[in-house]
Amino acid sequence: MKDRYLELSKVSIEFPTEQGPFKALDEIDLIMSEGEFVSLIGHSGCGKSTVLNIVAGLYQATTGGVLLENKEVNEPGPDRAVVFQNHSLLPWLTAYENVELAVKQVFNKSKSPQEIKDWIEHNLTLVHMDHAMHKRPAEISGGMKQRVGIARALAMQPKVLLMDEPFGALDALTRAHLQDSLMEIQADLNSTVIMITHDVDEAVLLSDRIVMMTNGPAAKVGEILEIDLPRPRNRVEMSDNAEYNHYRHEVLAFLYEKQRNPSDQKAA
Repeated sequence: MKDRYLELSKVSIEFPTEQGPFKALDEIDLIMSEGEFVSLIGHSGCGKSTVLNIVAGLYQATTGGVLLENKEVNEPGPDRAVVFQNHSLLPWLTAYENVELAVKQVFNKSKSPQEIKDWIEHNLTLVHMDHAMHKRPAEISGGMKQRVGIARALAMQPKVLLMDEPFGALDALTRAHLQDSLMEIQADLNSTVIMITHDVDEAVLLSDRIVMMTNGPAAKVGEILEIDLPRPRNRVEMSDNAEYNHYRHEVLAFLYEKQRNPSDQKAA
């Protein structure tokens, strides 16, 4: 039995439209343990980001709900930090100052100015950005901006890290470096992570479980795949690993055989 660190119970949500209510999610159930890394995968429009927004407290479920450590989630809070595909850094602030904003929001009363400074520098070092902490977003690459976004989220010491396609806008090599960094960080901190991805290899490499969602509207959890691969995981070694390739095949079969892309179905 999993410990119920984070629990989504029969989560459904409807949005009002001119044609009447639009049901985006239909009774999503998911129980996560502390320190678990779960990826959500599915075709565009299957409600992955809606699930993330409900856990973040940005949307309210129409029915069902979310519990984090047995407390109901019904509004945003620093115990759930979000990393978006777009780094969302403030362009007029340095990397250090962007992280400082979040740290002061959470720790202004509990940490001294020196402790705050040390904590900001510690988190920038964690994502290998200590060398560029005084640069502004325009002076650093897309991958470096995303590292700062991750540092800002981690610096809040969230109970759950929510990542919405955090590497989707990056080139393949930068994405690989950041995936490796994220695996290191998660191993060090035992972070509880929910990540949305469209990348099957990324999902298999990073996850303890992959939640595969059916097509919307009224999207459900289609299948949940346990990824039983030893950690730390090396991407080069994994490419030749029969179990890794089996898991990869399972996800691809779900996406392209059991759940054909809705746009392909219209064209057929």
